[in-house]
Amino acid sequence: MVLVPGSIGTGEKARHLAGILAAHQDALDPERQVVVVIGTDPADAAAGLLAEAPSRCVLWDDAGEARRALRAIRPDGTLREGWLLVDPGLRVFGLWPLEAGAEAMATFAALPPPDHHAGVPLHAPVLIVPRVFEPAFCRRLVGFHRNRLAAQGAAALVPEEEDGAAYPRRVRRSAVMVTETELQVQIRGRLNMRLVPELRRAFRFEASRMERFLIACYDAAERAHFGPHRDDDAPGSAHRRFAASINIGGDRYDGGDLRFPEYGMATYRAPPGGAVVYACSLLHEVRPVTRGRRFVCLPFLFDETAARERDEAARQRDEAARPAALPARAAARR
Repeated sequence: MVLVPGSIGTGEKARHLAGILAAHQDALDPERQVVVVIGTDPADAAAGLLAEAPSRCVLWDDAGEARRALRAIRPDGTLREGWLLVDPGLRVFGLWPLEAGAEAMATFAALPPPDHHAGVPLHAPVLIVPRVFEPAFCRRLVGFHRNRLAAQGAAALVPEEEDGAAYPRRVRRSAVMVTETELQVQIRGRLNMRLVPELRRAFRFEASRMERFLIACYDAAERAHFGPHRDDDAPGSAHRRFAASINIGGDRYDGGDLRFPEYGMATYRAPPGGAVVYACSLLHEVRPVTRGRRFVCLPFLFDETAARERDEAARQRDEAARPAALPARAAARR
């Protein structure tokens, strides 16, 4: 449920909305039902209003992006206040004016679990490919991760940030990069032989480029996980088309499976040596590991068109970062 309340203040409107939300708070399952309140008034933020709670989070829409995406701005520029019920795929399921909040929340609280919203079981559009890496090669990659950490410690870890997209509170894992040319060639060769043809057959996609020779470990001792995110939503990652999560650690762990929240609560795990392959635009998460350690190889795949897009985006970023030249007369005075 999305609530666009407009300016709240501390008067009757604030008490009315608080009462509606509180009346249904205990009926909501925080894992499956969330009320997102769109804050739009800086005065409300300064006053500390719209506190978060179980099953309720607050999004301060300073730039108006959320309001525009929700079509909550009328043609005359005024705010269209109200309640929007959206399904797990973020499609609008129902609309209520602000004064009908009690009806909106009652409907929300009475809905069946999100997995049942379509009336039939939903499956995320993922491809599971077995036997991408053979057991001996999996053991070699796990050994590489362990040896690199043993030799270099924290210096070997890859920072979890990419071109402005950082996940400091959403990711907990250890990740190292394969920089040895010979091992990179062996990884790429197996993907070209065993994974790329499956992408071609299932999605009619011709993967010709690979990015990031990354090996990650999710350790139950750290409750390792990766919160919901997309792999192509930063300027430096928009060219990515498909991600592959290749299981190189066997089945000696619990938890740690992939979930795609827009398609329900089902989880996905590749067999040992196999891969779960999915579009980088899909919202996904890695559930916490509860026993053992999950080792994965995590490349991204793209094509020549995407490579040109990446190069052009990099050129534009370089130009934007380059200091502007002074006019000739001003330069002469200096």
